[in-house]
Amino acid sequence: MSVEIYKSFSNSKDYGFKDQITRSSLSIASNIAEGLEKDSHKEKVRFIEISRGSTAELTTQIYIGIEIGYIEKSTGLKWAKEASEISKMLHGLKKSYISKGIQ
Repeated sequence: MSVEIYKSFSNSKDYGFKDQITRSSLSIASNIAEGLEKDSHKEKVRFIEISRGSTAELTTQIYIGIEIGYIEKSTGLKWAKEASEISKMLHGLKKSYISKGIQ
């Protein structure tokens, strides 16, 4: 999804919006990767939570992008659905760490 967003905004002249939406999309995967490399399970959970926050941020930006005409509605709704699915997967991953008593 991050790659699609980067490609979609490659020619955007609104550098503020472009920077914000591409950063939040990249932050999701980056925080997952960084967190899973941590030794402490508590830190892993913290980075999962940060990643979930980035999915919420991205979803907000997608809906704003749709409303201001920067993102085609069908594309934006697809991305928002993907972000929601990622958030649910991250929530499940977090719960699995917590249910094992690892926090």
